[in-house]
Formats: sequence, C-alpha cells, structure tokens
Amino acid sequence: MAEPAVTESGGAVQRMLSVVGVHSVVSSLWSYVDTTIKWCWIPSWLPSWCPTSQSQLQAAEDRMLRCVDSSFSKKYVPISNDNQLWTLTFSSVSVKDKTPMVLLHGFGGGVGLWAQNLDALSQCRPVFALDLMGFGQSSRPLFSSDAQAVEDQFVESIEQWRAKIGLESMILLGHNLGGYLAVSYSIKYPGRIKHIVLVEPWGFPERPDTEESDRPIPLWIKALGAMFSPFNPLAGLRLVGPLGPTLVQTLRPDFKRKFSSLFSDNTVSEYIYHLNVQTPSGETAFKNMTISFGWAKRPMLQRMDQLHPKIPINIIYGSRSSVDSNSGSTIKKMRPHSHVEIITIRGAGHYVYADQPEDFNHRVSQACEKVA
Repeated sequence: MAEPAVTESGGAVQRMLSVVGVHSVVSSLWSYVDTTIKWCWIPSWLPSWCPTSQSQLQAAEDRMLRCVDSSFSKKYVPISNDNQLWTLTFSSVSVKDKTPMVLLHGFGGGVGLWAQNLDALSQCRPVFALDLMGFGQSSRPLFSSDAQAVEDQFVESIEQWRAKIGLESMILLGHNLGGYLAVSYSIKYPGRIKHIVLVEPWGFPERPDTEESDRPIPLWIKALGAMFSPFNPLAGLRLVGPLGPTLVQTLRPDFKRKFSSLFSDNTVSEYIYHLNVQTPSGETAFKNMTISFGWAKRPMLQRMDQLHPKIPINIIYGSRSSVDSNSGSTIKKMRPHSHVEIITIRGAGHYVYADQPEDFNHRVSQACEKVA
C-alpha cells in the first residue's frame, strides 16, 4: 500500500497553523502526524497492533449471519487481476426463475449488515449479497488515485462478478456508496438492469457553493482539517490499536440497538470493527472519490440524464436521517417520463434497513413485485 502524499501538503499546513498562532509547535506536531500517518498505513503493523485478522473477520461475519434461517451458500467469485468478491447466494427452488436482487452495501459495510433483510427479501426472488471490492472479505487491491478511474474499477468489478455468476439481468439495491455505484453501473450496462433501489444514496448532489458563506468555518478548523486530510476516514480506528473494539462500542452504541432483536452482546460492533481495520483498500478508494466534508468529486446528479429512461427507480430515505432527501426530488424532476418513486420510512435513520427492517423489507418487496 502506497503511503499518503503528506510531503507536499506539509508546508501549506504549517503556514495555516502559523496564522492561528501555534507556530511554535508546528514542527514537532507535524513530525508526529507525519510519522503516525505512515505507521498507520503500513499493513504489516496491523496484526501486531490491531487485534484483527482475516479469520476473525470471517468468524465475526458468521456470528452476524447465524440468525438467518434461509439456506444459502457463500463463496469467493474470481474476477480479473486475481481479485475475488465474497458472495452470499440465496436461491430457493420456488423463486429461482425470478429476476435476482443484488445487494450492494455502503462505505465501511459488509454482507453481514443485511442480516435482518436476507430472509424476507429472498422469499420473493433470488438474492445475492456481495462485499464490494476493497471491503469486507473481498480482495483489497490498490485503487487508482483518480476519482473516475476508481469508480470504473468498482463498476467493472461488479460487471465481471455478474458475468462470472451468470446473471442475465438483475435488480440492483444499493445503500450509501452502493447506491452511487448502482447508478454508475446502470448507466454503463443498462441492458442488465430491470430495477434500481437506492437506499439513502451517497454522492448525488454537488457541494453547495454557499456552504462556506452561510456557515463560515473558523480558520483553526480549516487548518486542522487540512492537517489531517492525508488520513483515511477510518485511520483513527487503526491508530488506537487494541482500544479499537471499545472505541466502536463507545462511539456507535446505536448499532447494537439496531440489531437488538437478534443480539444482546457485542456481535455487531465486533463485526464492524473487523470490517474496518483490515488493509484500507476500499476506504482509500472512497477517499479518492471525495472532496472536503465527504462530497463526491463526481456528483451523480450531473449524470442522471445518461441513465436509460425505461429503468425504474425507487429511492428510500429514513425520516430521521441526516441525509438530504432533496436529491430524490431532483431525480424525479429530471426523469418526468420514467418511474421514480420516493419512499420515506418513519422512525429510520441512515441505516434504514437495520432501523426498521420489517417496514424496509415490505416496501422493497412491494416496489419490485412487478419485476418478473
């Protein structure tokens, strides 16, 4: 894994810190940050510092899926460059001839997070859940540093996976980053798509031009933001090493609540921890697709006119989510002659499928019931 390019940004950051009156600590602080960044990014340190391994991730996923009643298979699907995509397959005899649904998780996710949805969704049609390349148990290759190239790598990995599995067509359901990739894939391969379901999708709007003027950001925050920009989004989780599992439990107790009907222990937080302290491949790819504050470098709304008008879309939001649902309304206006339905699920946040799984499963099945 290549080290982040901290050298070029160092001088700029030091000048910014000088402006806010901390010039005397700049050299020592930057030396520490520079060393720490490099140290956190060397994968060979991970086994000894972070209490994780591939086998521990596998075991954590197995615990997540032990509550799934339906029979399913799991395997690595080989794609190009010796990469593999970890895949769960649900296909009972009664629905094997229906158009399959393919589940694409969001940033930092994995197939285990669909634990409350797999049984219900697979009653209607075959369901495939895969770990995106760079995430979960899938291969974690080196991605390009160019946003468009990264997007293309993701899309081509999905297409190679589809061809290897042998699916003629499919319904794509994507959450967060998975929603962004679902549309990107559908633009390039419209003949393979019967329906798109976007769940709290990331990366659709442009960053507002008025953001800075409406909500001015103090200079010291900008300086710290620039200083830590070489870090990957989850570098801190690896930085704290053995404290990582406790950190996840402390900062995200909501995940335990979301799955409380299935688990009373730390099964979910342990799975999330092991997902996100492996080699930061997909995490780096995502970072390369973003600009400051998590906005997409290549907003998908700018390309919605390239999506075939006959592909129907359902967009699902949680009523309590902080994600702006205006993108859904914009898509509907941009596609006046296409089927676009916006669904809001009450009592749900960003992780709609986990917050209100029964309602989510019902609404998704209902939205796709006309797809043979």
